[in-house]
This record gives sequence, structure tokens and C-alpha cells, in this order.
Amino acid sequence: MNTPVSLIIFNRPDKTQKVFDEIAKAKPKKLFVIADGPRDECPDDKEKCAAARKVIEQVDWDCEVFKNYSDVNLGCGKRPATGISWVFENVEEAIIFEDDCIPNQTFFRFCDEILERYRDDQRVMVINGMNTVAGQKEIPYSYCFRYLMKCAGAWATWRRAWQYHDLGIKMWPKVRDSSWLFDFLIYPTAVEQFKNVFEKTYTMGGNVDYWDYQWCLCCWLQNGLVVVPETNLVKNIGYGDDATHTKSVKNHEVDANLLVKDLAFPLRHPPYMVRDREADLLRLEYRISRKKKRNSMFRRVRRKISSLLK
Repeated sequence: MNTPVSLIIFNRPDKTQKVFDEIAKAKPKKLFVIADGPRDECPDDKEKCAAARKVIEQVDWDCEVFKNYSDVNLGCGKRPATGISWVFENVEEAIIFEDDCIPNQTFFRFCDEILERYRDDQRVMVINGMNTVAGQKEIPYSYCFRYLMKCAGAWATWRRAWQYHDLGIKMWPKVRDSSWLFDFLIYPTAVEQFKNVFEKTYTMGGNVDYWDYQWCLCCWLQNGLVVVPETNLVKNIGYGDDATHTKSVKNHEVDANLLVKDLAFPLRHPPYMVRDREADLLRLEYRISRKKKRNSMFRRVRRKISSLLK
């Protein structure tokens, strides 16, 4: 494969090994590793962080390995954000993995082709690996365009897009009081949820334990589209007690149980660039409701979407 790959790791060597094994099969020519340092309040972190970094020493194919290892703990917000920025100081585009998301092998080829196809198209800002409504929303082509992204875990982008990322979202006060968020989120409940997160992020100057909400806002401010494959290409194995944000599988049952399926090639490219609004609405409804019974929830959502789209 041609695209550089970046892997973000911390203190979970077992999960890091599983993601690394898939990267090794793809044999990227460049591998950028971003590692956070141990937490002072967690005595076991030093050993676990060292074990996770040891996995990277298994590279045995023709590959340049670049390391950005922190001696101190920067956290789940600053460490990924600064690490990804470092990657794009060195390359124009990259596929980015976290240590708990196992990619399907077709995801690598998918990124290779989509990164090249939309390299100079400012309308496209992100390529997702996860399709959270796969099987519930049919896509007539190999991928669709959306506004909602599921970046944490496995995704790809270009330097030209990442330049807009701002951990402290300094632009937020300029757009906070306008109604533009309704264009992306439709539901007042979702708008309120995101507004609360953005306000907290801005108030704290970006000193929060996440970076992806900021990335989402920055893409929306550019009216950027997200490429989402017709099948789900990522298995998230990060749910559990050792997670930071997703300790409960019960609260994330749909995402935790998404099936992974190969993407067929050659790709069938859509002949237009129009947002799949229904797919975004399906995801938003799940976010709001977090229902256990997925099928009945989606049937109810479809009725609501039909009324919204009339």
C-alpha cells in the first residue's frame, strides 16, 4: 500500500498487538507511532506503556518507522491531537488508527483509492472506517457522503483538512449563537448536546480528554463531507474497564456489536456529491435514544425520518 499509517498507543499491549497485526499484513512503507506516557497515579502504567511500545519493534517488512513517544501523560485529548499534527508535519495524507480498533484489510485499499481520488477536492475532509448504520441503510454505491463522522478508531485524512483542527475551538464564540448547527444535526436534542460539549471545550481552553468533537466542529465549519463505506470496516475492541470513555458495553451496544464485512472492488463511485441525510439522521437518533433493540429502534426512526424529509 502507498499511504502512510499512524498508530496511537498507550498502555494496552494486547489490543495494540491485534491492531498492529492487521497493519503488518498491509505492509505500509511508513509507520508513524504516537505514544502517550504513563500516569503518575497509576503505578502499572510504566510497565504497560513499555509493553505496548515493544509491539512496534516487531516491524519486519520494508518500512520506515517514526516514533513520537511522550515521557509524561498528555491525556486522551492533547496526546492524539499533537501526535496527529506531528504526522502531518511529515506527510500529506495518512490513515490513523487507535490501539483498540481492528481494521478489515479492505479498509487499507479503500483509503488508498479515496485519498487519491479526493486529494485536491476541498469538499471532502474525512474518510471513515466505521459505518454505524451498515445493514440498516442501503447505499447504492461503495460509499456515501455524510456530515457525521465516527473518527475515533480508524479513519484517514489529508494535511489540507487537518490544518483546521483546533483543540481549543477558538472559533466557537463566533458561531455559537447562530442556528447553523441545525443544518447538520436536525434534532434540537442533538444540537443541545453538541453545544454543551463545544461550550465546555472552549471554556476549558481545550484542556479536555477528547479531540474528536473539536475535529467534528472544525469540519462542519468548513462544510466538509465525510466519506463512509457501504460496509462497516472496523471492529472496536476497546469497550471495557480499561477504556477511558467507553467502559460500559451496555451503553454502546450497537457500536460494540457492529459486524465487519469486506468491501468489494473495484469501487463503485457515486456520480454526485450529496449528503446522505437519512444515514446521518439514523445515527443521531441512536445517539439520542441509545436503545437496546436496534431493529425496532430503526423502524421507528425511519418513520420519523420520512416525515422530516417530506
